[in-house]
Amino acid sequence: MNAIVALCHFCELHGPRTLFCTEVLHSPLPQGASSGDIAGQNEQAEEEEGGIQMSSRIRSHSPAEGASADSSSPGPKKSDMCEASGCRSLAGGHPGYVSHDKETSIKYVSHQHPNHPQLFSIVRQACVRSLSCEVCPGREGPIFFGDEQHGFVFSHTFFIKDSLARGFQRWYSIITIMMDRIYLINSWPFLLGKIRGIIDELQGKALKVFEAEQYGCPQRAQRMNTAFTPFLHQRNGNAARSLTSLTNDENLWACLHTSFAWLLKACGSRLTEKLLEGAPTEDTLVQMEKLADLKEESEGWDGSEEEEKPSAQTDDVEGQEESKCPPETSLMPDCNSWNVPHRRLSVFRSLRHMRQVLGASAFRMLAWHVLMGNQVIWKARDMDLVQSAFEVLRTMLPVGCVRIIPYSDQYEEAYRCNFLGLSPHVQIPSHILSSEFAVLVEVRTATRTNLYPTLFEDEQSLNKYEFVVTSGSPVAADRVGPTILNKIEAALTNQNLSVDVVDQCLVCLKEEWMNKVKVLFKFTKVDSRPKEDTQKLLSILGAAEEDNVKLLKFWMTGLSKTYKSHLMSTVRSPTSSESRN
Repeated sequence: MNAIVALCHFCELHGPRTLFCTEVLHSPLPQGASSGDIAGQNEQAEEEEGGIQMSSRIRSHSPAEGASADSSSPGPKKSDMCEASGCRSLAGGHPGYVSHDKETSIKYVSHQHPNHPQLFSIVRQACVRSLSCEVCPGREGPIFFGDEQHGFVFSHTFFIKDSLARGFQRWYSIITIMMDRIYLINSWPFLLGKIRGIIDELQGKALKVFEAEQYGCPQRAQRMNTAFTPFLHQRNGNAARSLTSLTNDENLWACLHTSFAWLLKACGSRLTEKLLEGAPTEDTLVQMEKLADLKEESEGWDGSEEEEKPSAQTDDVEGQEESKCPPETSLMPDCNSWNVPHRRLSVFRSLRHMRQVLGASAFRMLAWHVLMGNQVIWKARDMDLVQSAFEVLRTMLPVGCVRIIPYSDQYEEAYRCNFLGLSPHVQIPSHILSSEFAVLVEVRTATRTNLYPTLFEDEQSLNKYEFVVTSGSPVAADRVGPTILNKIEAALTNQNLSVDVVDQCLVCLKEEWMNKVKVLFKFTKVDSRPKEDTQKLLSILGAAEEDNVKLLKFWMTGLSKTYKSHLMSTVRSPTSSESRN
């Protein structure tokens, strides 16, 4: 992960200061960390943490080299540093810590300040903001801030106990800086948990030192006895104690280097980028919205209030258990949620299979009603058969246009569903049977066998059924119908195309017509163009026929909320701003 992790401290004398930072280097090490190794002090150690192996090496310079490195460093001057190392982590001449990631050939370098002047400025500004203006309520906790120019920052402020400090505590922060805002926000839960663990360890060590010092020499009583003595004078120069002194850990900076290097490595490995060709489809957006709605409903949904619906007995299966499902669902339930046998015998395998079983004319009537958004009613005893029919028919529609009630013991109005499964004894209102906006498929027991061709070995049970398709508005054989229906039938009748290829043809056809729907939606709903212009647009889109217009209007209801809100905000905002001017 291309980021910098830094530990910052608010000094009572000099204000916010950067104590320690770790950065990722993909190029050769900077001069301050690559030269002057002393053979007697080099130490190679293999460390493994969380499944990540890195080679850690602690390097040091001779005093002359350390002085030259300090003179060219962009860090603060020596006069700005506390004498007791309160503003300093590594001693003068110490080059820092380096870890080599053997898997990726990346180096993780830790020092007090970045060597690059631009990075030093970015870290310095983030340090000041994290310990001054960008704080959360209570002054202890995580916060996010930043901009495109200076980078984005995840900051977690915290206090460390100090018996000699004002208020008996000092203020620190651990910050993570990177330029990718989305990546940093998505890493918030991970960073919060791991940084919180580092903070807890530091606070635990400091608390033990604080309690030991208070037990030996209580500072609170001593300060009350010398209340009139100037505070800074009575502390005898101990105002700026180093973090190693507060935690009593001489290996503190080496441990922090290991933790920060692992944090950068692990945070960069946990998220991967995938290349998506083009924008997400409308079906994908609608599915994401429906899953989010179902998740919200499931949090407050009580399973005890679920209504039990008796499932019908199939002819070849006895003792079938009751099916428990919500009375209405916008997503097709998993077949495993139906209490039916795992081996489904009486099923439709594909649109081509259904067309061959129902017949060309009956299938065309059924498909026409499906595409127009009319209510499709199936009456059958076999719930498995009804479910397979809905699974096949829904592939002709966008996901947002599908509203299914899988099986019910009473008729449901068309506004609640456009796919309705009913048991045979349910009475359908007469006005529905004669309506031109509904189609009924009755599954009856066949009077003779072998009515339909057997396409699969396990489909002998379909031969015992007879399918009767009726509607108050039958589709005439010479009716042109919507263009997409003609293309679907052409793909189904082409025996050179496999079932998988036909499925891909359906996906392409739906995307083609959903693009026309988007254009029409913007033209009519957003821009509010007159009818004359709309007719010209439909002619350009090749959808001027009556059936095509009805199809586009119905499919418009399947547009995702995300697309509609985005279109409204991007189209209307310039107009409103111009009107105000």
